[in-house]
Amino acid sequence: MFEEAQYFAPVATREDGSVVVELAASHPGVADPAYRERRNAIAALALNHVAGRPVPVVEYTEREHEVWALVARELAVKHRAYAATEYLRGFERLGLPTDRIPQLQEVGDLLAPLTGFRYLPAAGLVPLRDFYGVLADGLFHSTQYIRHHSVPFYTPEPDVIHEVIGHANALASDRFAGLYRLAGAAARRVETQEALEFVSKVFWFTMEFGVLAENGEDRAYGAGILSSYGEIEEFRGMDIRPLDIGAMGTTAYDITKYQDVLFRAESLAHLEDVVGAFWENCDDEVISRIAADHAADHAADRAVVTGS
Repeated sequence: MFEEAQYFAPVATREDGSVVVELAASHPGVADPAYRERRNAIAALALNHVAGRPVPVVEYTEREHEVWALVARELAVKHRAYAATEYLRGFERLGLPTDRIPQLQEVGDLLAPLTGFRYLPAAGLVPLRDFYGVLADGLFHSTQYIRHHSVPFYTPEPDVIHEVIGHANALASDRFAGLYRLAGAAARRVETQEALEFVSKVFWFTMEFGVLAENGEDRAYGAGILSSYGEIEEFRGMDIRPLDIGAMGTTAYDITKYQDVLFRAESLAHLEDVVGAFWENCDDEVISRIAADHAADHAADRAVVTGS
């Protein structure tokens, strides 16, 4: 799930108890009253969910199931060409339905025996510490709505396709699930907002938009790439840099377009050794030192380039 507030339509509860999702003027569903009503109803289910109880059931429409089936079918083709082997193993292991949208409770019931993960419903934005912290407990916050049917291969915000096709297949892998848990433990361990944001940026450039080398070519394992029909075709042409914790934790990115800077692990073991070890051992002091060292190195590089 993307943590930036602008990536989510704000969700508000009115005085009469009704829930309203505020869609941006550019949102594909903004002029569709039926879609807006669906978004409101689905958000209300998440807001009213009681911790410890089953995830509320969304009665998806036939058209919504058709969107899932279309996108799932097309993404599966692209995954065979571009996805990391470990992600594909998770896909086979999990066995998500391809002809209908699975309920989040169902996804959790499939994941739990494999890696212990379960899903929690989210109406929209989940605060950084809440979202990342529960990963340590094997819990993943997820939206339940699906993108507007008029543009099935595009969504301006993370929907159930991103949350489930992108993340659940990775969470079905013991090795990827282990990294998610380590990220969650790191988010709980750090105290300052700056350190938490550093941890979340490393997550962004790995579990959301990570690339690794396999048999001489770049393969994607990040959910943001693997759930995007267009971006998965483009990622190999981006500026792909070596894994660097300092760079990943301090690099700015634009969430409104394809990511033009990515970071590549040389193998899954390399990802675990570098990123997994960082999340396992980091604290505020370590992160502050890494950020300062990266800033100093970056300043030195600029001085060399400018001749100053």
